[in-house]
Amino acid sequence: MDSSACEACAMADIDDSLDNRITLKTLSRALSHGLSPIVEVESMDGIYTVRFHHANGISELCDNNGATRTFLGTGEIREMLGDLGLTHGVLTWADQCGDEMIGVEGHAMTPEEMLANGTRISFR
Repeated sequence: MDSSACEACAMADIDDSLDNRITLKTLSRALSHGLSPIVEVESMDGIYTVRFHHANGISELCDNNGATRTFLGTGEIREMLGDLGLTHGVLTWADQCGDEMIGVEGHAMTPEEMLANGTRISFR
């Protein structure tokens, strides 16, 4: 097997081994082994969470106990992810999709729509 095929297998194994929750330590290890996710920073009324979109799904950044890590601003996220070598991501927002008081119906945005309509942000 040639080296490029081995690298492809290793990268697929990395994506396969990721759970729907990922600690900073696991993320660092996966990045050093070739993981190249789309980073999503979601704003929910001033509280931010981080998700990583990769070949086999989405992994949310969590603490060592498995609880979702939340942040009160993007500065800490920028420094933390920049230190791991990630350069950019997409800022998305959880927003109400309709207004039932005036009869405007809506639909919840899909993850793909959120990423497509988000704002590119830098971690460096």
